Amino acid sequence: MTYVTNDREGSMPQGTRERGRPRSFDTQAALDRAVEVFWRQGYEGASLTDLTAAMGISRPSMYAAFGNKDDLFRRVVARYAEIDMAYAREALEQPTAYRVIESFLRANADALTRTDRPAGCLSIQGGLAGGSDRGRIARFLAESRLAGERALAARLAAAVAEGDLPPGTDPDALARYVTVVSEGNAVHATAGADRASLHATVDFALQAVPRRPGVVG
Repeated sequence: MTYVTNDREGSMPQGTRERGRPRSFDTQAALDRAVEVFWRQGYEGASLTDLTAAMGISRPSMYAAFGNKDDLFRRVVARYAEIDMAYAREALEQPTAYRVIESFLRANADALTRTDRPAGCLSIQGGLAGGSDRGRIARFLAESRLAGERALAARLAAAVAEGDLPPGTDPDALARYVTVVSEGNAVHATAGADRASLHATVDFALQAVPRRPGVVG
């Protein structure tokens, strides 16, 4: 799961410079194109030339609309969390803990292998390579993923309190387990694993999810 956080060394930009001439381009469409570039090339691999060419704008327009590369990337991760990770929020609304986990892992496997998106996960791919930022982007992405894990843990803690999960279930450890499965599938998807293979992994993972005796699903 990827949630946007406000940790900064440069927190999420609150917007951009609004003064000057009105923009002559669709900022959301440009942002979606930037998502593709960062997803395929990572933060370090995506040059300003790559980004502005894909977005169809000049560097001054990019700076005016989105800030610098760091700011743009944070906007991209927010867009990714809003659009591409919507299924994670929807999974939390499922009525049982088992269905929360199953819904998330199944939808995640599908998302990782979409034909209209790069394989894998932006939040994993984006910060794999270290560089001149001294690990700042990698830490930002790790914190974003941790925020999603905490949201899942909170939902599972509620399931324990409600008796939906067996007494003694550790919601933090269970949420971490689910996160490890989803992140591992992301790495394998990037390496070329197909959708069926990812779902086979999910099949095994679901066998480890604790359930209250007598409860199915």
